[in-house]
Amino acid sequence: MPTEKRHTPKPPIFIVSGGVGTSGEQVVNTVLAQFPDITVPVVVVPNVRRPAQIEGAIAQAEELGGTIVYTLVDTNLRRRLIDLAQERSVAAIDLMGPLLDRLTGVLGQAPLGQPGFYRQLQHTYFERIAAIDYTIAHDDGRNRQDWPAADVVLVGVSRTGKTPLSVYLSVLGWKAANLPIVPEIPTPPELYRLDRSRVIGLTVDLDRLLTFRRQRSRLLGMPARSAYAHPAQIEEEIRLALSVCRRGGFHIVDVTDKPVEASADEVIRRIGRTR
Repeated sequence: MPTEKRHTPKPPIFIVSGGVGTSGEQVVNTVLAQFPDITVPVVVVPNVRRPAQIEGAIAQAEELGGTIVYTLVDTNLRRRLIDLAQERSVAAIDLMGPLLDRLTGVLGQAPLGQPGFYRQLQHTYFERIAAIDYTIAHDDGRNRQDWPAADVVLVGVSRTGKTPLSVYLSVLGWKAANLPIVPEIPTPPELYRLDRSRVIGLTVDLDRLLTFRRQRSRLLGMPARSAYAHPAQIEEEIRLALSVCRRGGFHIVDVTDKPVEASADEVIRRIGRTR
């Protein structure tokens, strides 16, 4: 009978990282792709913060004849790994140290030495993109079934600056929805089911609002005496908006003559969260 061909297991590669090990794993897998017929175990040792974690990885590599590939930005941990690997005759390949040392000299500045910092920056960036996408999709009362996912819902009559304020908050990383208060349209019951601390009513001085409405009426070619820009109509709308906020127990922010940055600061303080 023909003898079965046995494959000797290949020594593993241990990726030792101060973060989650994504960059090291990507490099190792890119290199291993050049050996398509051979399977090499890859073991990620993430979130290394203590010398004991390094000692454990070195001990496994020594026992199995494996290779250490490391991406450590902490100088002390990197030195400990180098010394221990030499002491135990374990092959250790540094993916970051040489570049960090080079840039330290060229830039004349010591690195932060903070593990996972790049991933943190990327995470923050994508959070902001998600907030902007959410805000655009939830402008002017749209998709209110998603309101529970909002960081803040702004309510107010037309021309109180709901949309520009929402967009500004989204650039800061806040998911902001907004809802116009219109006398002819009933306030959706979903609004009153939200956490009231995350709903903010916007109000503007009557005279300023009248000026904004008249300007918009001219731009839209509306009749000069339309209800949209009539003082009595605007006063009634403001009263309605305030009654909605009273019923829901919502905080009210007066945005009269305030730049959007100041209004955003007040909204953030009101909802009691920081980023």
